[in-house]
Amino acid sequence: MTEENILVIDDEEGMRHVLTVMLEKRGYKVYTAPDGAFGLGLIDKHDYSAVFCDIKMPNMDGLTFLKEAKKKMADELPTIIMMSAYGTIETAVDAMKLGAYDYISKPFKKDEIILTLKKAQERERLKRENVLLKASIREQYIFENIIGKGEKMQRVFYSIKKVAGYKSTVLIMGESGTGKELVAKAIHEASDRQKAPFVALNCGAIPESLIESELFGHVKGAFTDAMIEKKGLFEVAVGGTIFLDEIGELPTPVQVKLLRVLQDGEIRKVGGTKPLNVDVRVIAATLKDLGSAVKNKSFREDLYYRLNVFCIKLPPLRERPEDIPLLIDFYLDICNLTMNKKIKKLDKPVMKKFLAYPWHGNVRELKNVLESAMIMTENDVITMSDLPKEFIEEELTVDSLLGGSSLSIKAASKMFEKELIKRALKETKGNKTAAARLLEISHKALLYKLKEYGVE
Repeated sequence: MTEENILVIDDEEGMRHVLTVMLEKRGYKVYTAPDGAFGLGLIDKHDYSAVFCDIKMPNMDGLTFLKEAKKKMADELPTIIMMSAYGTIETAVDAMKLGAYDYISKPFKKDEIILTLKKAQERERLKRENVLLKASIREQYIFENIIGKGEKMQRVFYSIKKVAGYKSTVLIMGESGTGKELVAKAIHEASDRQKAPFVALNCGAIPESLIESELFGHVKGAFTDAMIEKKGLFEVAVGGTIFLDEIGELPTPVQVKLLRVLQDGEIRKVGGTKPLNVDVRVIAATLKDLGSAVKNKSFREDLYYRLNVFCIKLPPLRERPEDIPLLIDFYLDICNLTMNKKIKKLDKPVMKKFLAYPWHGNVRELKNVLESAMIMTENDVITMSDLPKEFIEEELTVDSLLGGSSLSIKAASKMFEKELIKRALKETKGNKTAAARLLEISHKALLYKLKEYGVE
């Protein structure tokens, strides 16, 4: 048997002796302390499987020891089992609130001590297994902070890994909040350019008069305010990656200059005459339909094909509900750390709401709602009362049916039809014949649509 350490803290020498003999017979290595202060000095000297601590002691009592040990050890605190001959329910509750695993009243039977110890060890074993399981899940389903276990996101992960090793231009398409910049960073980090700069620019956030200078730089005197020569983002990103978000907002004159960079690998500063060679990988992103923009002449066709060498389409969150529990766990862990909270989970009604919600703001909206609820809650479980009012009262609206930024009549009609079918089935408690009557379609047509939309 592997020798494990146990710490016994009790002011009665006889009690320390009894527990030492009992535990050593079971193969444990026992350390003892006559009070909490002495025990506090031993707490971090060894790795203890458990600590048995009396409550009523001179110098430092058990509850004070528990508080101080928690401050000292933080997340590395061993399993602490409190003991007292003067126990009350209130004392036990106080001890558990402070972090004790269990509470035993004196006098106790030998079997009671061993049973409590075995239960504590089993709990620790399960905790370790849970940590390992979470690590395994994260390794499989989390790629550079992009989360997804479903087929659609696994395809995205595969695409990132395949394209990362090449300099090819990548076009990332997806609604707002789906994580386009995260994907761009993941491609950069997985490439041999990872030690060079990753530079991001939102093309829709810079005034048209300034964006050319922002991207390509300018020479001194190029315009009124050009007092000194300035490097553009392409120069800053040399050897690395430039991420151009909202590429569809790029003004037409700048589109011509970007096309030259992609064709020839060189830039020309505003007001300059000499071309400058730049080794930069370009990753662009859009929530617009660039194909339609090409047709209406607001985006250059030749630039579109230069950008769309390799396309990654990010699915909206409503199309991958299987990833929502993973995202919740991930952001709970992050927010617990940054907000100094210890929130364990969402209760069942909240989880049900999260799974059914259309999430027009996608992952960004989910994170914001979760963070807001964590600020409001006073407990370790998030309930409906902690959620933002507008989130709870969300009803079926034109915006939610459109699913964010899409303006496709065909796509919106399908989403509307799917929602009506789901409502009809709910109204008829799953009776398809009755639901077909409510929808004013044939039973056969309903069965076809159920299969088409994947509605159970």
